[in-house]
Amino acid sequence: MVAPGFVFGLVLPLLLRADASADVGFRFASYIDDYMVLQKEPAGAVIWGYGVSRATVTVTLCQDQETIMKKVTSVKAHSDSWMVVLDPVKPGGPYEVMAQQILGRKNFTLRIHGVLFGDVWLCSGQSNMQMTVSQIFNATSELSNTAAYQSVHILSVSLNQAQQELEDLAEVDLRWSKPTLENLGHGNFTYMSAVCWLFGRYLHDTLRYPVGLLSSSWAGTPIEAWSSGRSLKACGVPRQGSMPSDLETGPSEYSVLWNAMIHPLRNMTLKGVIWYQGESNVNFNRDLYNCTFPALVEDWRQTFHDGSQGQTERFFPFGFVQLSSYLSGATPNDGLPQIRWHQTADFGYVPNLRMPNTFMAVAMDLCDRNSPFGSTHPRDKQTLAYRLHLGARAVAYGAKLTFQGPLPQKIELLGDMGLLNLTYSQPIQVQRHDKIFEISCCSDHQCKWLPAPMDTFSAQTLALNVKSCRDSLAAVRYAWTAWPCEYKQCPLYHPTSALPAPPFTAFITNQIPGYRSKVAK
Repeated sequence: MVAPGFVFGLVLPLLLRADASADVGFRFASYIDDYMVLQKEPAGAVIWGYGVSRATVTVTLCQDQETIMKKVTSVKAHSDSWMVVLDPVKPGGPYEVMAQQILGRKNFTLRIHGVLFGDVWLCSGQSNMQMTVSQIFNATSELSNTAAYQSVHILSVSLNQAQQELEDLAEVDLRWSKPTLENLGHGNFTYMSAVCWLFGRYLHDTLRYPVGLLSSSWAGTPIEAWSSGRSLKACGVPRQGSMPSDLETGPSEYSVLWNAMIHPLRNMTLKGVIWYQGESNVNFNRDLYNCTFPALVEDWRQTFHDGSQGQTERFFPFGFVQLSSYLSGATPNDGLPQIRWHQTADFGYVPNLRMPNTFMAVAMDLCDRNSPFGSTHPRDKQTLAYRLHLGARAVAYGAKLTFQGPLPQKIELLGDMGLLNLTYSQPIQVQRHDKIFEISCCSDHQCKWLPAPMDTFSAQTLALNVKSCRDSLAAVRYAWTAWPCEYKQCPLYHPTSALPAPPFTAFITNQIPGYRSKVAK
């Protein structure tokens, strides 16, 4: 039996279309609705919609029947749309938003209630972002844990694609709602994202004020579908290519999801974005991902900044998940580690010069070989969301905390000892693993990767045995496989935060003992 709220949510698109074509022609944008969360101070929230050309629209914010502010605008003739930017509002609520259209003697009024002010986060990507709470570990417990989070409100965008950029969403799957067992656990890969929900829940535990979460994701989709034409052009992406048939489950045509599921949200004032995507690019335009992903981040930032009249920060915080491990068959394939590297614009860490104000959750140790949804879809989304929220707290909110695992800051070749010494940026907790480090050994312009077993280690240094290379040592890499370790069993973690060291590759260009090398950029 379907709950009444879902029936209403499912027929909403029909109501929106009918309203848009009515004689009145006056409505809010599709996602401006009861129980929505608007971005709090210092930014101003944007309220917009459609009306009769040249009519006057007055937007009023009220609380307990008291008028807080009024904003007056007119309906633009060329687009039949109207927009106001509210003055910054402190976190809290509930409020009522009223919009009144006046044209001659005709007067029409719209109202939405239960509106909160807080931080608004957009969550997007493919199937791992689309997985629902009912699909993750401890689902029953998680679904019952909503009472303390009634000021974390959620919205889910319908799956739609378009050939041109849409001004408004064609459909909304789940209207702005308070969290319930039904709307968080509404089947597999439908309605609300588990990663999005858990991320917002962890944030709320710290912030203690409202959080708004919008989920807009589609399983089996490449980054090209979520990118605008201009960002793809900037990266020299070939004209429409064909994805391998074993990977394609969602639309792959360029820009169709950007057009229908992201661009229509551009007027919304956001705090930030989290992103979980990349599996569909392991064998599709993989070598361009170190451009297409940073370009997507930059383009989304510019678009949301412009669309919100400058209210969304120009370089708003953008978090993402570095891809987890999954079983890729018996054939060795470094496609997955390459995508992980390209997700950082080939720096190995974020934020960096090409990806400022970003944060990353490493997930290669959250593997799940027994997942009923396939190893591509690990069920531990709690640890993942927790790691993401640590990054958000540091990058978006300025908290002084450890939000990423240790990475080498100095690499020294001790040739006379047959050792490669790695000095890390943070303390390390080490568990021996003799095959996870590899060295590139070169002779006569031919190189091969050899295991580099761990030798000695201390609080912040680790020595690798490189005696197996009797020729030139060209590079070192860590965790450069599709499945580098079992669940939470990687060999290097930060000792107190339990954050895993990310994969890396570094070149060694000098064979003098004691030479210092930096991680490859």
